[in-house]
Amino acid sequence: MRFNMPGNSSEPTGTKAPPTRNLYYSYDVGSVHFVYISTETNFLRGGRQYEFVKRDLESVNREKTPFVVVQGHRPMYTTSNEVRDAMIRQKMVEHLEPLLVENDVTLALWGHVHRYERFCPMRNNTCGKLWRGSPVHLVIGMAGQDWQPIWEPRPNHPGLPIFPQPEQSMYRTGEFGYTRLVANKEKLTVSFVGNHDGEVHDTVEMLASGEVISGSKDDTVKTVPASATLVGKAESNVSWYVKGAGLMVMGVLLGFIVGFFTKGKKGSTPDNRWIPVKNEET
Repeated sequence: MRFNMPGNSSEPTGTKAPPTRNLYYSYDVGSVHFVYISTETNFLRGGRQYEFVKRDLESVNREKTPFVVVQGHRPMYTTSNEVRDAMIRQKMVEHLEPLLVENDVTLALWGHVHRYERFCPMRNNTCGKLWRGSPVHLVIGMAGQDWQPIWEPRPNHPGLPIFPQPEQSMYRTGEFGYTRLVANKEKLTVSFVGNHDGEVHDTVEMLASGEVISGSKDDTVKTVPASATLVGKAESNVSWYVKGAGLMVMGVLLGFIVGFFTKGKKGSTPDNRWIPVKNEET
């Protein structure tokens, strides 16, 4: 109603109010085809918006725009698990995600949750290695207004819920900031910049070949190392077994040494006494 949007859609409101207009549309910028959808109006299969998204994605010229970015308000994936949005997310996965998967959408950008979170290339809540057939999902609602439930506990908010970080969530943070999107014919790069220091804290690169390269400078959050590795590529099982065995041997040796020197002091402290240890959950 207030802005001249590039679309010409019209959706009834179901009330006496006039139809909402121009809530979904698309355009090209350089090597990227952007598609904007409305998660607040009917997006189910058979509806006007669904048919628009289907026709639009199927008609993209990938020679001209090798990358496709879909954007909407409410996220299809998030670990800030608000119950009131659960049904909407289920419907988005059921009706919209197949369109994104079948038409090789590169990146999906969402808001609503006032946090930054990057997921692996994903289809049906399962990580893939390439963005072709498994779009990368980013929640970029971290511009401000700190009312969202947090992931990490804070001393002055001990009662707020903490949502575990699953393996599909590659990086997440409660810091305010913004994203930069840079693209050419070879790759599309998205970076998260923190307001608190102006530094880039997370980056993901999507190559035209389908590969996804990601990295972060923040080692306190579960993510891939800053030395940039392919998403989904983990160390071999043999390497983990060797490391695990080495840690077990060291643990047994240290336990023997500590036990030897403290044997004579047994009984000097009360039994069943727990000593609190500081624990920092990431």
